[in-house]
Formats: sequence, C-alpha cells, structure tokens
Amino acid sequence: MMLEWWSGTECTLYTDQATVDQFGKEHVIIILNHNYEIDFLCGWTMCERYGVLGSSKVLAKHELLKVPLIGWTWYFLEIVFCKRKWEEDRDTVFKGLGQLKDYPEFMWFLLYCEGTRFTEKKHEISMQVAESKGLPKLKYHLLPRTKGFTTTLQCLKGTDKQTPTLLGIVNGKKYKADLKIRRFPVEEIPEDEKECANWLHKLYQEKDALQEHYHREGSFPGPTIIPPRRPWTLLNFLFWATLLLSPLIKFACGVAVSGSPLLILGFLLFLIVASVAIRRLIGVTEVNKTGSSYGNPEAKKQN
Repeated sequence: MMLEWWSGTECTLYTDQATVDQFGKEHVIIILNHNYEIDFLCGWTMCERYGVLGSSKVLAKHELLKVPLIGWTWYFLEIVFCKRKWEEDRDTVFKGLGQLKDYPEFMWFLLYCEGTRFTEKKHEISMQVAESKGLPKLKYHLLPRTKGFTTTLQCLKGTDKQTPTLLGIVNGKKYKADLKIRRFPVEEIPEDEKECANWLHKLYQEKDALQEHYHREGSFPGPTIIPPRRPWTLLNFLFWATLLLSPLIKFACGVAVSGSPLLILGFLLFLIVASVAIRRLIGVTEVNKTGSSYGNPEAKKQN
C-alpha cells in the first residue's frame, strides 16, 4: 500500500507475455537483487498484483523473528528463518522447507542470494573472495551465497503438482475434482469370502489402470456429467453465518467505536489466537500429520 498508493512508486517488468501468463499457475523460486532498502517491497508488490502475495515465502534473517508483530506474523505465515550459519541452520531450514513442499497453493519463494544489501565495502570484500576462488568479478552485485539456493531447490523441487487440502479450500483455492463412478449390482459380487476378496483385488487392479490412464491423459475414459450446483447450500450457510456471527460482529463494532486501545488490542489478540487455533485444527487433517501407523515398522514395534 505504501509503495503504490502513498509514494506512487511505479514497478515495471522487463519480460515476455508468455512468462507473465504463467504467474500464479506454478511454483516459483525468485532470485532477487538486494541493492536498496525497498527491494522487498517491490517484490511483494509484484506478488500482490498477480494474486500470490498470500502464498509468497522468503528465507529471512532470524533476527526478524524477534521484531514485534512483523516477526510473529511471519512465523505464523510459515516463513523460513535462518541465522546464516549453516551448522546451526541446517535442521531448521530443511524442516521449514520440507513443510512447504506440499503447500496447497502455487507458491513464490523469494530469495536474496547475496544475503545482505550491496555496499561498496561489502562489494570490495566479496570480490576478494571471488578472486580467491577463481570466479569472475561482478560490478553491481555481491558474490551469491549458494548454500541457501541449492538447499531451497533441493527441498522444493518437484512441487509443481498441487495437493488438494482442506486448508486450501478454506483459503478459497479452486480445485478440479474428477470422479470416475461405476455401478456394481450386489448380486454380481461373490458371496464366498475368498472369491469376494479376489473380486476386490481385481477391482483395485482396474482402479489402478484407470488412475494410470488419468495421469497419462488428464481425464478418465467415457462420457462426462457435471451436476449443477444447488443454491440451497449457499442459502443455508448464509442463514446460519448471519445468525451465529451477528453477536460477534456487533461486539467488534462496539470495540471499534469504544476508542479504548487496550480493548482493541485485546480483541485483535483474540482474533489472532482464534485464527492460529483454527489453522492448527485444520492441520490435524493433513495427510503427513495423521496418526496412522500404516507402513510404519517402528510404530508396530511399539504396539
């Protein structure tokens, strides 16, 4: 808001339309320069203009985690923090990036590989390092720190395929669901237990072949039917939402007009805590966090 509407700063992209058409449609690692204080504002402005600000992430300095409001907000937004000491950062960075691998939306991961802003003194030191390593000297950039980039690429590579999640639905992410339906009269299913088991195994072999066809062709074979939406579900939701949320909205309006900083701060803290609690509750449903011990030999030993 400050960059665009207060200062009136203009951001111009030098690229081709084919690249722009892919914005917001794939996972992206963006390598940015770090010459000025407003570099991050320009990067986030581009994220906002193409609808990916909410799913943009950065590899940030650990010191920012201690900044009130900003650091705490970034923590809950799953920003990856590092101390720029690989021995201390290894486990933290791998864990943070691992949690982003199955991110339910297309994500932009912003990287400042130089690790710090450009200054003449830093540039002089950086070019001494480049000379000692036999690397070409740079005129307008510092020598990039490669560990952050290679680790990010290693952890996030292969995340182009979206995984539908409940959190994605809550965030308004639109998915495309294809369901293949076949009808089997119960009379055709064998009654004998062994034959019935064989029938089920055969069914799953056929299901597997259908899934292979879907991965290859992008659709299931046969005719398609799209059932129309029923307005009743929307009307039912609006009715109950209005009935149940009206007291909370009325209370929020009362807090806003009260002018009490303590009351307003308390209400904001309540909203933050409630949001985090809901996020954690939804997180329980994530596949990689469920408590099933299926296929886990260690869990079987403990049982």
